[in-house]
Amino acid sequence: MVETTSAKPKAATRQISIEGSATPAHVVQVLGTDSVTLGHGMTTHIARQIIQIQPSSAYLIGTDTNIAPLHLEQLQNALVAALAEIGSTARVHAYVIPPGETTKTRETKAMIEDWMLENKLTRDSCILALGGGVIGDLFGFVAATFMRGVPVFQIPTTLLAMVDSSIGGKTAIDTPAGKNLIGAFHQPRHIFMDLAYLRTLPRREFVNGMAEVIKTAAIWNEDDFTLLENGAEEILGLSADNSSSSDSKRKSEHDLQLLIQVVLGSIQVKAHVVTVDEKETGLRGLLNYGHTVGHAIEAILTPELLHGECVAMGMVREAEIARHLGYVNDVVIGRIVRVLQAYGLPVSTEDKKVLQLAPGKHCSVDQLLDIMRVDKKNQGDKKRMVMLSGIGSTYEPKASFISDNVIRKILSPAMEVEAVEKSGAVKEVKISVPGSKSISNRALVLAALGSGVCRLEGLLHSDDVQVMLDSLQKLVGIKYTWEDNGDTLVVEGGAGKLQVPHSEIYLGNAGTAARFLTTVCCLVRAGEGKITTVTGNSRMKQRPIGPLVDALSSNGCDLAYLESQGCLPLAIKPTGLKGGHVKLSASISSQYVSSILLSAPYATNPVTLELVGDAVVSKPYIDMTISMMKSFGIHATQDASNENIYHIPQGVYTNPKEYLIEADASSATYPLAYAAITGTKVTVTNIGANSMQGDAEFAVKVLRPMGCTVEQTATQTTVQGPARLAPIPSIDMETMTDAFLTASVLAACASTGVAGEKGVTKIHGISNQRVKECNRIAAMVEQLAKFGVHANELPDGIEIHGVAGDPKSALKTPEGGVFCYDDHRVAMSFSLLACARGSGSKSVILEKKCVEKTWPAWWDALENILGGKVHGVDLTGHGAAGYKSSK
Repeated sequence: MVETTSAKPKAATRQISIEGSATPAHVVQVLGTDSVTLGHGMTTHIARQIIQIQPSSAYLIGTDTNIAPLHLEQLQNALVAALAEIGSTARVHAYVIPPGETTKTRETKAMIEDWMLENKLTRDSCILALGGGVIGDLFGFVAATFMRGVPVFQIPTTLLAMVDSSIGGKTAIDTPAGKNLIGAFHQPRHIFMDLAYLRTLPRREFVNGMAEVIKTAAIWNEDDFTLLENGAEEILGLSADNSSSSDSKRKSEHDLQLLIQVVLGSIQVKAHVVTVDEKETGLRGLLNYGHTVGHAIEAILTPELLHGECVAMGMVREAEIARHLGYVNDVVIGRIVRVLQAYGLPVSTEDKKVLQLAPGKHCSVDQLLDIMRVDKKNQGDKKRMVMLSGIGSTYEPKASFISDNVIRKILSPAMEVEAVEKSGAVKEVKISVPGSKSISNRALVLAALGSGVCRLEGLLHSDDVQVMLDSLQKLVGIKYTWEDNGDTLVVEGGAGKLQVPHSEIYLGNAGTAARFLTTVCCLVRAGEGKITTVTGNSRMKQRPIGPLVDALSSNGCDLAYLESQGCLPLAIKPTGLKGGHVKLSASISSQYVSSILLSAPYATNPVTLELVGDAVVSKPYIDMTISMMKSFGIHATQDASNENIYHIPQGVYTNPKEYLIEADASSATYPLAYAAITGTKVTVTNIGANSMQGDAEFAVKVLRPMGCTVEQTATQTTVQGPARLAPIPSIDMETMTDAFLTASVLAACASTGVAGEKGVTKIHGISNQRVKECNRIAAMVEQLAKFGVHANELPDGIEIHGVAGDPKSALKTPEGGVFCYDDHRVAMSFSLLACARGSGSKSVILEKKCVEKTWPAWWDALENILGGKVHGVDLTGHGAAGYKSSK
């Protein structure tokens, strides 16, 4: 059952001219009548229209102490003048309350009503709600009950109130049990939305309202959503641009028209839905997408977090529930997360912004579920949420029933993995893995710097790729759209035209993006006096980038460390890349080499790149970069006499019409290793011998020697696990370093077959894994020990002593759970080892969300495709003791 968007209607709209305003206004119908006027600079028009629509003996303007100094006097004067024009003696009053959700109570409502009675306001009085959602809800509820109901006009001054609370007639107050639980439907006589009010709105409040705009587009119209994806810089620039220059004025006018377009689209959707379902019996429930989880988060984090910020986090979690249930794919989650982050909205309660604003507050799963029990959408004890089926479409034309077990599984910060029972018959599974992170990041840089339109098929949708796409949009201003239900990203390249971004480039722990974009930032020439700041999370600030910075600085680029020497954050001035002879040490990371290679065609002079120092690591990734550059029209060559010297000509990448991104060979090792550990048969349908990635050799070079049956074609790989895994005395994994973690957990299960004797596997050529998301070699030693497996570090690798006998009886329960160091490969590898333990045993994997770096749906794939069993774990302390699972 899927509610599609191809012909979804919107409310009828017409344009009108407003005296004194250069911008036409838009009038939108609700419930068959002209009910909303959206324009800019129309205070006089508002006052005259109110008096014309609703002649009254008294007009009460309800507002708060934040809004009153900004807009109250102007509206009062306009009303008095409009009344004088027609000779009316009607009174104009104002009632000002403290701001914030904490005033939206029974007590405040009673105080307002008592004041109205004391001042002889009667049934022919009229209330004007001037302010945000709190003012609209509270004074709307007063109007619904005073003298059994008086007219109300909504005059929202925040973006959130304009697109959400002011339309539809919902009025309410809060109680200790939850938000908006006491209220009434009371339709306003008219709603006046003057975008001029947003000029005085703090940026955070402006962004707060964008959450509802994004929500509406997500459930209703993909075109509107695409507009939001590509318009973040312009829309956010409206609130920040106070320049009086003619260029800035033209820019501001353009931004205003864009803002009107997106706000009007959101209003038209809500107006249509309210018209069809005024009392929220079905369709109107779709407007609550993100609100079930969002309201529960808000109940805990208020007042530190705003409504829209909490709804943003709720949107992501509810979309993840839809993915777990098979209604949407990673594309949908990625697009929602990306657009929310583009507008500065949090996507998780663990976001840096949330932790800073609400330190010490924790959203436990039990508490969230308890709050959800009194959600208005519920039927009895059954919880309901809006499930997406795509961007702009929903699974049902109403909220869907969702079990507590599923909710707990998605909301929990950790995952409990059960051991997998081996059956007599061999189970066969086919699975496709996400796109390659390495190729996706390179393809995005090439297409963004290139000329023309490129369709990228098979792009990975993960945290790392999201920050790359966001950063390129800031630097290059690329425009992009999605085709084929999100399977194809259409990029319009900037042909090398770059700009200093308006805000810092925050990369989290995305090492590939940090290295590639450092050189891209050096290509910027325009923007004298401006600086690009490149930063990341605490781990990213520890990861080395010194050799790359040294090489760029020697070539005339102006880079400065802002904190620790040799690490992010960096301040980069727009000097351009000079080119010529560049020397670079590549003994720590091949990504330094790829970074310069990718940007070299845009240097002032042709580049000769010489790799100096110790041996170059991960050379297959350098070969990958050169091969991909060739696909985009630039031919980099190795020197005939020295393979460590590369020549890169000047030029502009020419975007191919289509570029197919391979599946991720590193990710493919996990389902294949699952087959090895559980004795099942798994076919990865989209990676084979033709791959340009070194990790594609994992099945042949690691699994086959361990006793697995391996069949590999050009495009797919099949593995059947043996009765017993055999140790590999020594294996060089220099060409597939990221796969060593997978090999390590397999080695933990490997035995010689001799009673009491442990098999030993030595893995070499992986020294660069010490400077990845964590020190992966040390991490494997520490976490394997929790399973009773002895391992020790080697100068360039690791030695693992497999358990003696059957792993099901020999592997221990990891006390306190497996700590993942926020490393996706640690989490996925140990989830496999958990499957190898004895019947009924369970292992807790902490930091479950770190898998989103490369395989956001890993837990869903492990359970729904491979056949593992996982349960959400709500931790009560630092370890897993005392946890509650989703079973």
